[in-house]
Amino acid sequence: MALYAAIGLSGEDRQKCSFTMPARATNLNRHGAAVQLNRELLVDSVVLVRNKRGTEVSARIVAQLATVKGVSAYAIEFVEMDDEASNFWGITFPSNAN
Repeated sequence: MALYAAIGLSGEDRQKCSFTMPARATNLNRHGAAVQLNRELLVDSVVLVRNKRGTEVSARIVAQLATVKGVSAYAIEFVEMDDEASNFWGITFPSNAN
């Protein structure tokens, strides 16, 4: 979906330095999103994503999408699709049924 959300992101960057910082999630979907932040991350690493309600879920970095002016965009997917992940964005997604 072409929505975005302010999130918090925690983990280790490409240089193995721990970080906790605000980020922007775009292209929200029931399995994850694209996230934008000014930190270089490793594909296949796991980060902790926190929404504005304080819910935290683990997500895997599945791809680096782009880097523009020091801001990198990554595709993330939730590690486990439990109730917290299913309701993480606080929105209802359309069903896949036609």
